[in-house]
Amino acid sequence: MKNVLNNKYLLLVLRAFLAFIFIYAAILKIAEPGDFSQAIANYKLLPDNIINILAIILPWIEISAGILLLFGVAVKENSVIINGMLIVFIIAIGISLARGLNIDCGCFGTADGSKIGLTKILQNIGLLLIGIILIIYNSTFLSMNKTGQIESAN
Repeated sequence: MKNVLNNKYLLLVLRAFLAFIFIYAAILKIAEPGDFSQAIANYKLLPDNIINILAIILPWIEISAGILLLFGVAVKENSVIINGMLIVFIIAIGISLARGLNIDCGCFGTADGSKIGLTKILQNIGLLLIGIILIIYNSTFLSMNKTGQIESAN
């Protein structure tokens, strides 16, 4: 199994997949910060004075980590950032489900309108596993090194 997970092509695909998910989600949230702010407020987990700041900052963290991950810059570090966000998302969805809330997840802004639920938790756990694989095996194939050159060997 270790040899399969350590395959440079598989790691590149996983890295690109996770990066594109976070870049896409961030773009939709940046485009409609008011709607994203409302999605965060619907969870009823944070004080009102933090929600707007979080709605502005979080998508920029997502897009930055996603772009850096896509280009293979600090793969482990950006995977840790993304995994940290995923853990927070999983906890927030879990708490909201336990409280009986029937709200949109806000995962992709208001574009998909998906409700929170066990499916969303499982999707986030799947993304979390991809992030863990990238942390453990570090995808350096076709990544930029410190001098801006593309690494073609693993």
